[in-house]
Amino acid sequence: MWTSAVGSLLGGVFGTLARVRHGKPLHPRGTVFDAVLRRIGAPEPWGAEWLDTPGEDHGLVRLSRSVGLPRPLPDVLGLAFTFDDPTGDRHDLLLATTGLSPGTRFVLLPRRDPFDAPYGSLFPYRAAKGLVLLAAEPTSRDRFRLLAASPAGRWREFATLELTKGTDVEEDQPIRFDPMRYPLPGLSWPPALARLREPAYAAARRVPAAV
Repeated sequence: MWTSAVGSLLGGVFGTLARVRHGKPLHPRGTVFDAVLRRIGAPEPWGAEWLDTPGEDHGLVRLSRSVGLPRPLPDVLGLAFTFDDPTGDRHDLLLATTGLSPGTRFVLLPRRDPFDAPYGSLFPYRAAKGLVLLAAEPTSRDRFRLLAASPAGRWREFATLELTKGTDVEEDQPIRFDPMRYPLPGLSWPPALARLREPAYAAARRVPAAV
C-alpha cells in the first residue's frame, strides 16, 4: 500500500537526520517541565475513558522547536506530555503548532512564542465513537486548555495542563517521546496512519537521544 511505501521513505529520511544530529531528528532542543493534567471529562463521550472521565495525570512536558532554528526566528513548535497511568504503563501525547479551524488544524504553522499559539495532534486518533483530534490552547504562561474534536467538528475542553516548574528555567533532558509505542489510554492510530508514521519513529529510536 502507498502508506507503507511513504512510511519507509520517511523512515529513511528520519534515520539519516537522527544520525547527522546524533540524536533527535526533529525538536533537537527543548525545555522540560514537571506538569499535571487535570481531566474534567469530555462533555460528549468518545468511548475512551481517558477523554470521558475526570482524573489527574502527573508527568513531564517538553516544549521545543522542530527544526531548531534560533530565536527569534519562527519555527514549528512542539508540546509533548508523557505520564504513567496507575498500572505503570507509559503514555505519550505529541502536539505541534497548527491552526484550530477546520481548514488549518491539519497544517503545521511556524510560531515564535510557545505560550501564544495553539497546538494540535495534526493526525486523528481512533476512539470507540469515531476519529478524534486533540489540541492544546494556552491560557497563560504555564497553563493550557486540552481540547478534543472530530476532524471537522467543534472543539470541546476535556482537561487542563499546568506546568508546575518555573518556566524561566532553561533545562532539557535526554527524553524521547514516542506516541506510536506509548499511545494514549483507550485511543489508537488508524492502521493507515500507523503504517505511515511507525517507520519514522522506529528509525529515530535506533539513535540514542542526547541533550
